[in-house]
Amino acid sequence: MKKKLLFAALFLQIAPALLAQPDKIKYPDPEFSKEVYFLKKDNVATVVRLEKNSSKMESKIKMGGLGGSENGYSIEGEKSSVRLNNRNNLSFVFSTGASAPSSSSSQDSMMRANGMDPSMMQSAMGSMTDPANMITLYKAESGKGKRKILMVKSPGAMPFGSKKMQSSDKFTFSVKKIREGYWELVIDKPLTKGEYAFSMMSMGMASMDGGTTLFAFGVD
Repeated sequence: MKKKLLFAALFLQIAPALLAQPDKIKYPDPEFSKEVYFLKKDNVATVVRLEKNSSKMESKIKMGGLGGSENGYSIEGEKSSVRLNNRNNLSFVFSTGASAPSSSSSQDSMMRANGMDPSMMQSAMGSMTDPANMITLYKAESGKGKRKILMVKSPGAMPFGSKKMQSSDKFTFSVKKIREGYWELVIDKPLTKGEYAFSMMSMGMASMDGGTTLFAFGVD
């Protein structure tokens, strides 16, 4: 009887702490793969699709070069239709829609016979889809009906051009692998008010024209 009372007393002491522990996030699957989504961590986590645009590298020379030059990407509209209010602890998700790579002993043997290491091949394929190697977050300049991401802004002849080389601010994020083909992107520092865009460089032949896919949002 005493043991039962002691157990009940101990349970009453630790029960509040157990109840207070937050549940693990249940990461939802985005509707579309290979896109960056905002992760809304409410009672039930949901994802919000960002404004998606395709853009090519644009070059602009001012006053025949006396006013400098600009190279970068642009999006129509000075503000994104996707607005985020919480500037702290922002998280996004990226999914390739892929499951764990399958392998067989016969395939592995064939690769080894041709001088290839199966584990290295799988690692190389994984690094190609790792968002840390594919995606960059920029703060865009807004004005004249557009948002611009400047790769480089070169100065021109004084006093016509800017005084120094410039480019759009880049923001780092930490990548947390949730499962095979699914990652959470946690922004390392709070974002100030303004317009932002994730840039995902095109792969293969599409990259020859300098094209990039932009996933834009604004912070209020």
